[in-house]
Amino acid sequence: MSQVTSAQVHTDPTQFPGTDVYAVAGNPITHSKSPAIHKRFSEQSNQKMHYGLLQPELGEFKTTTQAFFAAGGKGMNVTVPFKLDAQALADVLTPRAQLAGAVNTLHIQEGKIFGDNTDGAGLVRDLLAQGIQIQGSRILLLGAGGASRGVLGPLLEQSPAELVIANRSNAKAEELVRLFSDLAVSLDVVLQAVTLGDLEDASKIASPFDLIINATAAGLSNESPISNTAASNIFTPQSFAYDMVYGKVTTLMQQALHRGARVSDGLGMLVEQAADAFLIWRGAQCSDAIDSRAVLAELRTS
Repeated sequence: MSQVTSAQVHTDPTQFPGTDVYAVAGNPITHSKSPAIHKRFSEQSNQKMHYGLLQPELGEFKTTTQAFFAAGGKGMNVTVPFKLDAQALADVLTPRAQLAGAVNTLHIQEGKIFGDNTDGAGLVRDLLAQGIQIQGSRILLLGAGGASRGVLGPLLEQSPAELVIANRSNAKAEELVRLFSDLAVSLDVVLQAVTLGDLEDASKIASPFDLIINATAAGLSNESPISNTAASNIFTPQSFAYDMVYGKVTTLMQQALHRGARVSDGLGMLVEQAADAFLIWRGAQCSDAIDSRAVLAELRTS
């Protein structure tokens, strides 16, 4: 395997005169599909731009990002583990970024760094594009970390009948319920917290869930956040299981398939959140030109 050089994970805007430069920042970052996604968006919409990689050392996100923008960088996507750092760095936060508690999209305007979060919008658009009915549905959200918090607002805004957050620690799930209770009440959504262990007790589950979303990283290590007993309680052939991990059939997806449910990984969410970021940077006039589902199909077959 060829060794990755520092130049490959550090985009210098001064090296691209006359071209708007963007990048995705994370550590590690060489696996990222974002450059390929934004390259296709720019081709579809005839936008002259360059999109590269940034791999700040841990603890150096702020200085790396400030240097990128000072050198002429226009915008940045942010992934693990820097989304909280990005929120702290931003001078201005959008309402959805404030609610998400994290930032995955930065851009500079009139000398100020603006922070947004497009993860939840990307998830919702991917679900709707796959024909999933969110309004009036019963949703189970597995995990109470940053990924869950980032998508809760947009999910609630789709007006499901009920959204249950299940987490190993009940305290973290209850904290999310507290943070989002006003929004849930305003939309007449029942929002509650349970433990992952509660899912093993059929008497604690009123009825099977329509949509189960895994926002934990368990799939990365070929594990599932739920036991097979819990899987038997929550999945039916009418359920749809969505794992934010992409590029593999995760253990959770296998549990769902075994019980006749439909499944999806999170690659569509990645593409759709990127589409939102692209339009933030290049303007809403590009919305008719870019085709996120075509880009997704290309990624699926590449």
